[in-house]
Amino acid sequence: MSKAPTLADRLNKARTTSTPEVSDRAKRGLVAYIGAQPDTARATKDLADGTAATGIGRVALSGLSPQGLACADGCAFCCILSGADGGTITEAEAVALHSALAPLAGQPDGRAWHPKACPSLDPETRSCRAYEARPMICRAYVSTDVEACKSVSEGHAVPGPGTLGPYHTYLAAIGLSRAALKGVKRVSTYALAQVAAAAVDGVSLDDALERARHKTTELDAELKRSKRDISSV
Repeated sequence: MSKAPTLADRLNKARTTSTPEVSDRAKRGLVAYIGAQPDTARATKDLADGTAATGIGRVALSGLSPQGLACADGCAFCCILSGADGGTITEAEAVALHSALAPLAGQPDGRAWHPKACPSLDPETRSCRAYEARPMICRAYVSTDVEACKSVSEGHAVPGPGTLGPYHTYLAAIGLSRAALKGVKRVSTYALAQVAAAAVDGVSLDDALERARHKTTELDAELKRSKRDISSV
């Protein structure tokens, strides 16, 4: 009788839409992550809710020291979100973001400053009120030019702002987690803007997750965008 594949076996066979270099880096990180977990059930959960992918991304970010950044507290043009989505985040990030913002329900939020601003913002200071719980997309998006950020927020594509490499590794890790757990456990992604809005509007966590959960095709689309961004550098 053949042995059932282990979690590591599933990850090693998993494929995702990204460049080979980024996919390999994400896979190595995930295999190392689950190898450090003595409990298979816990490792499976961490893959499914994005804890593993987020951890890999944050570790990679901590090793970077980008120079010449114009980012500063209150400079929130990057927090003017395009569309109704605002960014792809994991379940673990969605839960943390909702928990950070739920106590602020009923208070004015970033939309009082700009109708498309992230609800996480304080409308007066334009500072993030969920800074410690901010998702990878927020942590990895940087710029060397404030005016460029303003132009991007107005819908103009200009050089200056962009996402750091660890964000692409994080996305690939989510894609690999989904492929590895296919038929075992659902791996969902969520709309940042909808989670934040639900939290400050007083919507419960369960309802917020239900409203903000992506269709499975959204992660595929985000991975394709990520691959294009990497290839254009």
